[in-house]
Amino acid sequence: MKVYNTLTRKLETFAPINKNSVRFYACGPTVYNYQHIGNLRTYIFNDILKRVLIFNGYKVKHVMNVTDVGHLTGDGDEGDDKVLLALQREHLPISKESMLKLTKKYMAHFLSDCKKLNLLPSDIVCKATEHVPEMIEIIKKIQKNGFAYETEPAVYFNVSQDKRYGELGRLRLDDLEAGARVKVDPHKKNPLDFVLWFKAVGKHAKHVMQWDAPFGRGFPGWHIECSAMSMHYLGEQFDIHTGGIDHIPVHHTNEIAQSEAATGKHPWVKYWMHGEFLIVGEEKMAKSRGTFVILDDLVEKGYDPLAYRYFCLLTHYRKQLAFTFEGFGAAQNALQKLRLKIQELLNYPQRGEKSSEKYIEEFQHAVNDDLNMPQAVATVWNMVKDETVNNTQKYKALCEFDRVLGLSLNTIKKVKVPNEIKALLTKREDARLHKHWAEADILREEIQKRGYIVDDMPSGPLVKKA
Repeated sequence: MKVYNTLTRKLETFAPINKNSVRFYACGPTVYNYQHIGNLRTYIFNDILKRVLIFNGYKVKHVMNVTDVGHLTGDGDEGDDKVLLALQREHLPISKESMLKLTKKYMAHFLSDCKKLNLLPSDIVCKATEHVPEMIEIIKKIQKNGFAYETEPAVYFNVSQDKRYGELGRLRLDDLEAGARVKVDPHKKNPLDFVLWFKAVGKHAKHVMQWDAPFGRGFPGWHIECSAMSMHYLGEQFDIHTGGIDHIPVHHTNEIAQSEAATGKHPWVKYWMHGEFLIVGEEKMAKSRGTFVILDDLVEKGYDPLAYRYFCLLTHYRKQLAFTFEGFGAAQNALQKLRLKIQELLNYPQRGEKSSEKYIEEFQHAVNDDLNMPQAVATVWNMVKDETVNNTQKYKALCEFDRVLGLSLNTIKKVKVPNEIKALLTKREDARLHKHWAEADILREEIQKRGYIVDDMPSGPLVKKA
């Protein structure tokens, strides 16, 4: 299995720290709004990665965080807490109770979306508000090791003490500092220093989520949350950390700096993997613009949530995916054709003589080539269309492939057709054979009236319930 490691900018043969088990941390959502389909693309990528690891025989421990406090509107510690702004947006009381109720609502909706998309559940879903003591302990270690300093409004990480800062994103410190000086914080020693802990003073004095800490009552910065929760559940070094490419220059760069400063261990994470954006027109889909599509929007328009999953499989996770309803509709049609093909395999199990072994090898090669799902899907269709391969073999292979695809193909059952419908089908086929098209159409309508639909496939008529 080969994966592209953002840290090294190379395709590497995957070798976990422990031979047969993988520890995997995925950056989860900030639950201040619904997750749009661009966000969900990242979680589909995470799911495919997890499924491929399991497909290869690894035991996977998968941890995903949920940010319910401390994520400001600016990744560089500027602006206000996104959850507090959401309370104002929804005209709710500014209180701890309201804040927890709001985040619980959006977290539940996100997990519901995950279920609709057939994502394997994370082994652990951890909320920031429930792990503040762990964050405080890590900040204390960072201070003790000389990488942090305290000011009146906050505890900052001192990037000048970290000689590898910016390694993940191939960032040049001089260029970053020049850009950061545009909005320089007078309390920082260096323009790129970032907040580990916000004190409840100044504009944050009335923040409704506050905790006592040795460095002053307040709340955690966004970056420290992931370091604390990942290490709490996966240890001081682990195998894989994922997220969107927008996390590379700030969030993940800061995570690495503070985590390695706390433990003294390098590298903190062995493989970093990042998914590209979903693009609408010329721009990425984003909540900040106020125009975004959520999964419920697609369902209301009559689309199957698994069609969106199929749509995402058609583009490699490291390439931008352009969303149009035309392209998405084509993906839904393709998924429906695949489902009909499976029913055809079940109806005619004895057709074909050859083994599916060639296609199984091709599929394994594709998914192990940095999750090359477009090639994997192409292999699926090549096998399905190959009439020399035995249908029973095809069906078994598809069920095996679906361990990675996650399209619930193994839930499709052979339709039990009543004898009276079979009789009408026989009459219709006889009419079609003799080119009595009008009679064939009447018989088709009669079958439909009785609750069944006929699809004329290359190998013969396929009947399904209406």
